[in-house]
Parts: sequence; structure tokens; C-alpha cells
Amino acid sequence: MSIRRWIFLFLHWGLLGGLAPSAWAQSRPHDQPNTKPQARAEKAQARPTSADVTARLQAQAAAEAAARVRPQMAEMPAKVEAPLLPAPALSLPQPPELLIAQQIHQGHLPCELGAVVRIEADATQPGYFHVHGKGFRYRMFPVQTSTGALRLEDKKAGAVWLQLANKSMLMDQKKGRRLADECAHPDQLAYAETMKTNPPPSLIDTRGMGR
Repeated sequence: MSIRRWIFLFLHWGLLGGLAPSAWAQSRPHDQPNTKPQARAEKAQARPTSADVTARLQAQAAAEAAARVRPQMAEMPAKVEAPLLPAPALSLPQPPELLIAQQIHQGHLPCELGAVVRIEADATQPGYFHVHGKGFRYRMFPVQTSTGALRLEDKKAGAVWLQLANKSMLMDQKKGRRLADECAHPDQLAYAETMKTNPPPSLIDTRGMGR
């Protein structure tokens, strides 16, 4: 070989041998380790799964529901008590005087000799009546009797109103006289007519007398 050929070979191999291992490794990329599968696995681990997304959404929905309910729970009273219902009214027995008052005839009652007696219930006190006419005015209250007649009295004035089945009368006990007699309500007039056609039995048995 010629000298020039030896010099060329020497320089060529000298340059190749003087390359750094790092440079040599970089010049041969096919010999480097493949790191792409590892990076791909790390990305797969970092990516959230569908189960993670579902759990995260459920937790967020539960937190929002609790935030909405919390103010309402704070406004509710600590204890809700049931309202007290009124006790049912008991039907108490009425006094006998009030039962008598319910049977008293009211209104204008014509009497004999052109007299008129007016009877009105006292609106302020149940059982009391205003009995008035020409020259008199009384405030009366029912009184029980043993004869079955309905009786009103003004004890202070000494006046008595006596109501029978077929007629009524007003008496002044202090003076011992009648102020009105043969006073009749339409119901009493109807009963009086019935008595004419069907007289009630006599209280005294006269059969066999005079024999």
C-alpha cells in the first residue's frame, strides 16, 4: 500500500474509536431501550375509569342534596305538637223551669172584654218572660206546680200568669183580682174546640148517685 492509503485508514479508525460511548449510543437509536410501553402504562393508570367517575358524581350529588336540606332542617321547630281539640260538649240536663219555659205560648193573646196580653221571652236571660198589657208590665219566671198547669210569677209585684190547655189568665195576688181572663193562643183555641166535641172525662164519678 501507499503511504497515503495508510494515513487514510489510520485517520478513519482513529476517529471512529474516539467517539464517546454516549455519542455512539445516540448514533444507534435502535440499540436504546424502548420506554414507550412503560409511558403508555403510566398514562393508563393516571386516566380515571368509569367507576371512578360514577363514584365522584354520586358524592357530588349527595353533597348538593345535603346542602339543600340543611337550611330547611334548621328552620323546622324542634318538636311539633299536635293541636289540642276541644272536648265534645256534654248535653247536661235542663232545669225543670227551662222545660216549662219552652211550653209557654208567646205573642199577642186576646182576652175577654177586649183586653190583650203580650208575652215575649227575655233575650238576655233564658227562662224569663216579659208579660205586659194596658196598665201593667211584669218580668216573670216559670214555677213548678202539682196540677200540671204552666205558671209564671213576678214575686216582687205579686203577679201570676197561669196557662191551661184551653185558656190563660193573669192575676194580681196582692190585690186579689184578675187582670185578664179567657186569654187564648191559637193552639188553645183549637184545643177548646176539641173539648166541645170530645169532652174530657169528669174528675168526679157521678154514676150511681141518687139511687
